[in-house]
Amino acid sequence: MSDASQSNDALLRERAAKVVPGGMWGHLNATNLPKGYPQFFAKGEGAWLWDVNGRRYVDFMCAWGPNLLGYRHPEVDAAAARQNAKGDCLNGPGEAMVELAEALVDTIAAADWTQFMKNGTDATTSCVTFARAATGKRKILVARGAYHGAVPWCSPSLVGVTSEDRAHIVVYEFNDAESLAAAVAVAGDDLAAILVSAFRHDFGKDQELPSRAFAQLARQLCDAKGAALIIDEVRTGLRLDLSGSWEQFGVRPDLSAWSKAIANGYSLAAVTGADWLREAASKVFVTGSFWFGAVAMAAGIETLKIARRDDIVEHMDRLGRKLREGLNDRALKAGLQVRQTGPVQMPVMLFDDDPDCSKGNLFCSTALEAGVFFHPKHTMFLCAAHTDADIEAALQAAERGFAAVANQFQDA
Repeated sequence: MSDASQSNDALLRERAAKVVPGGMWGHLNATNLPKGYPQFFAKGEGAWLWDVNGRRYVDFMCAWGPNLLGYRHPEVDAAAARQNAKGDCLNGPGEAMVELAEALVDTIAAADWTQFMKNGTDATTSCVTFARAATGKRKILVARGAYHGAVPWCSPSLVGVTSEDRAHIVVYEFNDAESLAAAVAVAGDDLAAILVSAFRHDFGKDQELPSRAFAQLARQLCDAKGAALIIDEVRTGLRLDLSGSWEQFGVRPDLSAWSKAIANGYSLAAVTGADWLREAASKVFVTGSFWFGAVAMAAGIETLKIARRDDIVEHMDRLGRKLREGLNDRALKAGLQVRQTGPVQMPVMLFDDDPDCSKGNLFCSTALEAGVFFHPKHTMFLCAAHTDADIEAALQAAERGFAAVANQFQDA
């Protein structure tokens, strides 16, 4: 790589540092990634990314989730362009809003209605507000360590957050029936909702699917208390089951929060709900200047059509299994122990005996040099554009990564 190409990302970081606090913010801050990761990107296509230095990567972060069908999917982009030619942000929504709402209600088993927003935090916060409005109660149960957005009631950071912001949040342990029942008892007659992620995807930890018994208990406790069961599908939506991630457990939520993948990268979020919450949702004043943008809704309509037509869940499941098996085989050959958890469409791989993630960071930096973008701690994502060839390329890069870890740590 030439000095000129090396300077592009660094120059942008220097310029950003002068006009942006800290140079970057939030989960996209590349200073939280291993050495060598780029901050700025030039383009994406299919399952590939190019950074501003001109390097190309097979991408297993998928824009941190929104890339479901492939970057710049031609059918989705064409639908968005057709709508953009007519208008996007107008005095009210376009026809696309009604069509997309109908499509979501037809697709999602638990949905009787929907409302649209822009970000996942909008959707989770609206779910909480609707539940409180419908029940007249205040307490919201959340799993310890779970991520539901970045506003004071749920942010993982306590900077700028007051105790009053979280006065009515009660914590339970994910997948722990006794803990959940105890939290319900603490909330008493003031329980508005149990909020739960579709599966446990806490940062830097082994992922965990809920047991059928836990999912069913959450439903039973809400029914007994007249509370709402809220499923956070922001990260999981359309990747595990188009009709809803807890369908496999025979459990349907009262409210669900959706975003990331539902418009294949166009900014869109949604709440879907059961009929008994319809009136409350109609009375709560939630809005945003750009929430009714028609372009993202047109993209969402097309995304749902393609997701159903192409059986994308099966495709991602097959390739995810191939990736997981290949990583496991190569780790064992290198004499390393790794833990792969979570659904294969949304994998996490952590090394044993790696408390500071130094092994994971070295593995990922080495793979990045070989043209594959992994993450050492966060949920990764497969998309419908990944191919068998992409998985093979990823496994070749992983082999180099495992060798680097073995060379540095096995003799340490």
